Order: sequence, then C-alpha cells, then structure tokens
Amino acid sequence: MSGNGIGYGEHGGEALPELAQEAAPTTAPSVPAAFGLFSSDTKKNEDLKQMLESSKDSAKLDAMKRIVGMIAKGKNASELFPAVVKNVASKNIEIKKLVYVYLMRYAEEQQDLALLSISTFQRALKDPNQLIRASALRVLSSIRVPIIVPIMMLAIKEASSDLSPYVRKNAAHAIQKLYSLDPEQKEMLIEVIEKLLKDRSTLVAGSVVMAFEEVCPDRIDLIHKNYRKLCNLLVDVEEWGQVVIIHMLTRYARTQFVSPWKTDEDVEEEYNENNFYESDDEQKEKDRKVKKTYTMDPDHRLLLRNTKPLLQSRNAAVVMAVAQLYWHLAPKSEAGIISKSLVRLLRSNREVQYIVLQNIATMSIQRKGMFEPYLKSFYVRSTDPTMIKTLKLEIMTNLANEANISTLLREFQTYVKSQDKQFAAATIQAIGRCATNITEVTDTCLNGLVCLLSSRDEIVVAESVVVIKKLLQTQPAHHGEIIKHMAKLLDNITVPVARASILWLIGEYCERVPKIAPDVLRKTAKSFTNEDDLVKLQILNLGAKLYLTNSKQTKLLTQYVLNLGKYDQSYDIRDRTRFIRQLIVPNEKSGALSKYAKKIFLAQKPAPLLESPFKDRDHFQLGTLSHTLNSQATGYLELSDWPEVAPDPAVRNVEVAESTKEWTAILNKAKKEKPAEKFYSESEEEEEDSSSKSATESESGSESEKEDKEESSDDESSGSSSSTRVSSDSESEESTAKKTSGAAEESDSEDIKKKAKAVSKTRNTYSSSDSDSEAEKSGNAISRKKEEKTVQDRKTPNKQDVSLLDLDDFYPVTTPVAVPAAAVLSPSLTADLEGLSLSDSSVIDVSTPVFVPTKMHEMLHRMTGKGLSAHYHFSRQPCIFGDRMVSVQVTLTNTTDQKIDNIHIGEKKLPPGMRMHEFNPIECLEPEKSVTVSMGIDFCDSTQTASFQLCTKDDHFSVNIQPPVGELLLPVTMSEKDFKKEQGMLTGMNETSATVDLAPQNSTSHVIIERLMKAANLGVVPSGQDKIHRFAAKTVHSGSLMLVTVELKESSTAQLIINTEKTVIGSVLLRELKPVLSQG
Repeated sequence: MSGNGIGYGEHGGEALPELAQEAAPTTAPSVPAAFGLFSSDTKKNEDLKQMLESSKDSAKLDAMKRIVGMIAKGKNASELFPAVVKNVASKNIEIKKLVYVYLMRYAEEQQDLALLSISTFQRALKDPNQLIRASALRVLSSIRVPIIVPIMMLAIKEASSDLSPYVRKNAAHAIQKLYSLDPEQKEMLIEVIEKLLKDRSTLVAGSVVMAFEEVCPDRIDLIHKNYRKLCNLLVDVEEWGQVVIIHMLTRYARTQFVSPWKTDEDVEEEYNENNFYESDDEQKEKDRKVKKTYTMDPDHRLLLRNTKPLLQSRNAAVVMAVAQLYWHLAPKSEAGIISKSLVRLLRSNREVQYIVLQNIATMSIQRKGMFEPYLKSFYVRSTDPTMIKTLKLEIMTNLANEANISTLLREFQTYVKSQDKQFAAATIQAIGRCATNITEVTDTCLNGLVCLLSSRDEIVVAESVVVIKKLLQTQPAHHGEIIKHMAKLLDNITVPVARASILWLIGEYCERVPKIAPDVLRKTAKSFTNEDDLVKLQILNLGAKLYLTNSKQTKLLTQYVLNLGKYDQSYDIRDRTRFIRQLIVPNEKSGALSKYAKKIFLAQKPAPLLESPFKDRDHFQLGTLSHTLNSQATGYLELSDWPEVAPDPAVRNVEVAESTKEWTAILNKAKKEKPAEKFYSESEEEEEDSSSKSATESESGSESEKEDKEESSDDESSGSSSSTRVSSDSESEESTAKKTSGAAEESDSEDIKKKAKAVSKTRNTYSSSDSDSEAEKSGNAISRKKEEKTVQDRKTPNKQDVSLLDLDDFYPVTTPVAVPAAAVLSPSLTADLEGLSLSDSSVIDVSTPVFVPTKMHEMLHRMTGKGLSAHYHFSRQPCIFGDRMVSVQVTLTNTTDQKIDNIHIGEKKLPPGMRMHEFNPIECLEPEKSVTVSMGIDFCDSTQTASFQLCTKDDHFSVNIQPPVGELLLPVTMSEKDFKKEQGMLTGMNETSATVDLAPQNSTSHVIIERLMKAANLGVVPSGQDKIHRFAAKTVHSGSLMLVTVELKESSTAQLIINTEKTVIGSVLLRELKPVLSQG
C-alpha cells in the first residue's frame, strides 16, 4: 500500500508513469538482437556514469530517464548507485524526482551508500516543495536498516504535522513500513496514528485508517472521537480509502451498537425511501407517535445513511464494501437496497463477477427475497466461463421455490445439453437439490433424470445415477422400476462412481429386486479384478447383503468374491473382505456380533441432505479473501457478535463542535465587513470560508444531501464523484497555498488553483439552500478568471525555482473533472517496479564457445539423394534468425556430372512447438561443387528429430536433423560464488548425479575440460579447488541454467553432478557425459 503513495497525490501522482513512458523508448536497442549478444553492458553503463557526472542538467536528466527505463524493463542498474546518489541534492526538480524513484528501488540493496545520503533526505524533508518532502520520506522509509529507525520515527512525526495533506498521507504510508521493520515502535506509532486520525483532510483519511488496521486494529478507542467525522468525510475520500474505512467501520459498529435483527419484526414502522432524509426533529416527532421495541442509535443510522450513496460508485470494490456493511449492520428490512447494485456489477469483467456471485450465493441462502426479483439476471450465457456458470447455477438453486421452479427446470434442461461437461454435471446436481427442497417437483425431477440415463454422454449418465441414488433414498418403495432400469445400464456405464452407486442401490433394496440382484452379482464377480477399488467395495457389500437375504442363490458367488478380495492388491479391499467374512459366515471363532449381521448391513439409512456448498460461509465477513477461499486467511479480523447492551454513546461526542461553529460565524461576519478587498486576500478568505462551511455542514447533518438526492438518483454517482474529487483537491490546495502564500514563485500555481476552483463552483450544485451565495461566488470567480489569464500571459515561468504545478509533467487544468481522473488513474511507478526480477542480468552472461566441433552428421547420402549429398554440423554460435533457435550449418554437395537446380526445403513435419527457419533456395549447384547454408531450428529444449523434405527441381527426399543434447546449450560465464548460489537453488529433484570411473588418460584437469567442451557447449567457471571443475550453460530455448560439476575422488573415480530446472535434459546430458569421461 505504501508503494502507491504518490499515485494518489493530487499534484504528484501522474508524474512517474509519464516519466516511465518517456524513458522506455530511449532504451530501445539501435542494433539487431544478434549483435546485442556480443555488446558490452559495461560500456553502456560507463556512458551513463559520464552523463550523470556531466555539468549539464539535460545530460543528467537523459541518463536518469534511461536508467528508470532499464529498471522498468527488469535490467539490473544497481552498479550505477554511486553515480546516481551524487545527484540526490540536484536543484533540478525533474532530476531529483527520478533520483528518488531510483533510490526507492535500490536503497535496501545498497544500504551503506544510501546511509551516506541520510542527511540529504533529512534536508529534503524541509524542502518548500511538498512533492520533494513526500518523496524524501518515501525513500527514507524504503531504507530498511534498523539503525535508522529513530531517524525514520522522527521524520514520520514531523511529516504528520506538515501543512500539506499529501505529505501527511505519505507519513501514514511510512507508519506501516516502520512497523514491519521494528514492531517495538508500536506505542510511538499509535500516538502518530491518533494524531493523524484527527486530520480533517480527505486525502489523509484512507491512508491513516489503513495504518490503523495494520498496526493496532484492536484499539477501537482511537476511533470513538473520530467516528462521526469519518462517516461524514466518507463520500469525499478516494475510492481505495473508502473501501478501507468502510471495512473498519463495519467492525467498529458491531462492537458499539445493539443488533437491529432480533426485534426487526417487532418494528411497526418499516424504513422506507420517504423518511430516509427527514430531519432529526421530524424523526423525533414520529418516534413519539409510534411505539417501537427497538430504536436505532443515531450514530448507527449516520453510518448507514452516509454509505448508501456509495452504492452507485463506479468502483466495484466500493459497492461490494457497502453491500457487506448493509448485510452485517442494517435491519433486514433495509438490506434489500443492496441487491440492485450487486446485480449491476454482473456487467463487469469475469473476475469481478466471480467475487460478487460468491457473495450473492451466500446471501441468497439466508434471504431469498432479496434477489428473487432479479432471477433472470442469473441466467447463464453461452459466453460465461465455467466458474461463473457454476455460481449462477448455485444462486438459481438457492432462489428456487414453488412459484419459479417450472421456469428454472426449463432452463436446467437446456444447460444439461451444454458442451461444457463440468457445467452439465453441476446442473444435474442442481436438479437433485431442487427435487429434495421442493417436494412438489420431486417426481418430475426424478423422471427427467431417468430420461438422462439414455444420454450418449457418459459423464451426464454417471452424474444422473449418483443424484438418482440420493433421491431414491427419500422414497424407495415407489421406485422399484427405476432400480431395475439402472441395473440394466450397469453393462454400459464405466465411470466408477456411477457403477458403485448402482451396486449400492441394488444391494440396499435387494429385496425389491430379488431376481435381478443375484444376476448383477454374477456379472460383477466376473469383472471383479478389473474394477476400481470403489466398485470392488460395493461388490463385496452387495455379496454380503445377498448372502444374508438370499443365501440359497448367492452363497457360492459371495464366497468366490470374498476369496478374490482376500488376495487383492489393495489393503482396503483385503481388510473389508476379512471383516465381512467374519461377520456373515458363522464359525467357531465368530463372536456374538455375527448374530446381528443382518441388522448391521440392512439397517435403515437416513436420506442424504443435498446442501449448498455456501451454507457455512456466512461466518466469514462478506467481501473478504477468507470468504472467497472459505478458509481463514492471514490478517483476517473476525466480526464480533453484537453486544447485548450498547456501550455508552457519549464516547463519540466531540467537545470542540461549538467553538467550530462560533469560529465559522466570525469568519462569515468578517467577510461581510470587507467586501472590497484586493484580489489575493479576497480569494484566500473565500477559500477559508468554504472550508469552514463544509466542516459545519458535515457536522450538522445532510439536508443538502437530501435535496441533491431528490433531483436525480441516476445522476448521483457522477455528481458525487465530481464533487468528491473537487473537494479533496481544494483541501489539498488550501494547505499548500497557506504554506507558501508569501513566496513569489507560487503565484502561478495559485492562479491555476483558483481557475479550477472557480469552474468547480459553477458546475457543482452541492447545496441548493445556499444557491444564491454560491451563484455570486461563481460569477465573481469567472470574472476574475479573465483578469488572471491576462496577468499569467505576461509572466515568464522561472525554471530555477519551479512550483509544484509548474512541473512539465503537470498540465494546467481547465475543468474540475480532469484533476481527479488523472490523480486516481496514475499509480506510482515505484510500486510497479518493486516486484521485478533483477537477479540474472549482470552476474550471468552468455560467452563465446571455447570449442567448436567439426564433426559432420550425414543428412542425405549421395545414393539416396541421386547424386545430391547433405551433411550438417552445429556452429555453436547465436542464431541470427532468432534467439531461441540453434544455428545449423548444412553443406550440400553435387556428386554428379550434371548441375542440380532449385534446391530448397519442402514440406516440414515438426513436433508441436518446434520451429524452423529455412535456408534460401539454391538456384543451381554445379557438378562436383559444394555450398554451405545456414538454418535455424528451435528444438524447444528437446532432442526430438526435426523432419522435413529436401527438394530439387525433379525430386524430393525425406531428411532428419537430430541434435545432441550438448548442442542445445549456450555457454555462460559466472563467478564461483554465483555458481554456488544458483546451485543451492537447484537441489532436490533438480539435481542428478552419477559416479564415473575415469579412464587413466582422463584424470588431468586439462583433459577433463577439453573432453567435456567437445561433448557439450559449456562455459568454464573459475574454481578455487584443484579437484573440482565447474561448467555452466543455459538452454537456448528457455534460458534455463545448466550447471555441471565434476568432483575428482580417490581411486580414479569422479562424481558428475548436473543441476537444472530442465530435469529431462539434465538426465540425457548426464547419460551422454558419462562415457566421455570413462572411455579413452
């Protein structure tokens, strides 16, 4: 979370992604990929170092852009750290921003050098520019060294008192980083969190609540005084902050208010839309007239009232958070309003649909009425993925009742014919559940499932058998014919579960089918040894039940089956056989238990309950990861039960409310007395007036909200969205303006701010009660805007002292809507870079081959090729046709006395995934002449044969190229330390080894290296031990490391070890290298 700090800043967020986009093209290679393999990274980095040490800012800026581009592409730029860190004190704002981005990435790796710059970061914490102060704090908190914990603690404390809300927001982000580094600082951090929770800025609210959830989620006493403020600010907080705050307030409310559910049915007056926005006085009068057994706490109502507008948010996570809040906190009569919003989310992408449907599935089990009006929204579409189809099916089954079951069964009939077999099987289970839940349609469902038994699809038949078996247990007396019909299917069904279900049914109700059951046992006894274990167990059970009920016909058959089971490979079958034999076949050793064998085997079994898999998920909070996984995830905070008696509500009273109102009145009075002030002072007073006015409105209730809602509920989301962003912008801008109002360089930025604010006031009708005064302000602001524009045109921007809004990355804002869109949609570049892998770039490089084999492999004999012969060998050079291809040199020779025309490659028969780059056709090959051509083949890291046709003008010949495993490698250079590190990560199943008896002439180091180089394209790794030789390579196709170690032992033996992810290639290479060392 802390990585996204800049991304949500109103003034700084869009800078980093744009810089990344600018920087990326500058790193594009200007030479082809083939030559890039031989270029030196060191030379490039030397060039960058020189640019960073240049006296020109333009060169430094270009170098930093290229470095950030390297990081974005996953390249290792850590060796440039000393050169970059020198520029941390640069006066150029652009360079400084990029240096901070770099430092956030590498500060943890280069801790010693980063610590040398601590003093620079501390100075930057007092920079007049809020973006620099915030970036310095982020870098400081990214240096994860315990020794600087006191410095970080001091910096966070200072930043928490900063005038800029953006800096305070970053202080909240840093709290979590410091807590993860040193949990012992918890008490001091809680003090900072308590201070930041009192902050009235919407920019800070979400971040500090997230810090609260991470550091001290159990300290609800910190929330008491800030509860009402958070409820009122909620609509103006950015979206991710809204989600965090809503989840926290849900937990808080469950500990502070009594349950609205217990006496929900006793409430005489239902909550409705008409009294939703009524004033407190009107509500009190109604309360006197109507006697209620339950009265909702005003603070409880405040939370529900202020979260309801967010159901129309454009962000699915916000809607889901409000939905879970209403589900867990609202009276059941009010919770229905969330259903329409959740159904609206089903138009989103499949990932959002999956989460929303899971939550609806849980809700629909307890409160069917909420989603019954939207039943058609859950009909399955052909384009839905299986996971979505299954969840929709689950919800439809939960919503099934006597009124809609006929419609649903018609839908289910269509789904059963689906090509998606998993979905078809789930549909049959759904039909079974409907049959058990609604007794009126049990027979209809059963008949339909029996019809499915004649389907050609084995999976459908198998699933139908399993479901029918469960249904028949509810009323077996009436369905003897169905059991007979299923017995006939036993010859055709092969799915073990289905066969086992049929055998269980016949055994359980063998007295109802006395003629068929012995015959079924006879047939299955023949195939006993070939059956699945599940089926074998049911054959044994069937034999035991028939032995007890019809021993005359089945005694010998049962003994035969028991003898087969006695010697079965599975110990489960053998155990069951011994148990059954002792129980049903009485002998001298049999105990008293055998007398009750019939009661044990033929006891009345209870019918199975077909329940929803979502039945027990409601004990997890909706919308959480734990609910999705149906398992408690790390960090999950359980919702507490409602208290029997509500705690004292006075703890949420804020004493300073009256003084705030008096101060507001003084400000209003002062403004009326001074109508003809100068331009700047007038606008500043206007800003202060509007901020205090908004604070008063949030304290007193929501009359303006009521009027806004009555205008248009459909336009609510767009209206509240724009007003939300503008209000949060204005708060941030006010703090910045107050901080730097005396500085001349900030005047341009203030002009721009006032323009945005003026336009926002003309567009935003937040409160109709104050519409006259708002209109006056709008008119004045627009007239001032023209004056400002002429003044601004005459000014020339100062490039040395740049204010926050004068940066190249920030364009002047002409409409209030443009500001939040850019701020919210541009996440921090740093967060994107944190997870990139940078380990392989500098330590492991492809090198040139030490030895190139001259051995030629025959591809086409001259007799077979009618005078044309072809041989090939592997050049061990990077292929120019593709970096995943192996370079193959083919030599074609004309052994006839006539020329051969148009030699080319014809039809190719390659294994899946393999690719081939053909050589250019040879127009004419003169007699007794030869020509060598290059081909590229991607063998996909396997020794499979590449088959194709070599064609001439008149003939075509089938030829093959099969690579030795040693030619599928490229040699790499690495240090012994890196070799051991990589080898340590490739142990266990990734390691193959063998002991080799060395030939006498192969015992010297020189000979071992030479022979291994000939056999495989390996690179030599320097070794500090005479007895151990190390070689390294990587596979051409996937780039997987291949590490080879030869360790010389006593008595002319050696241990050959190969470590690689590609275990198959490793085994083949081991097999090929063993004879190389053992033979002379």
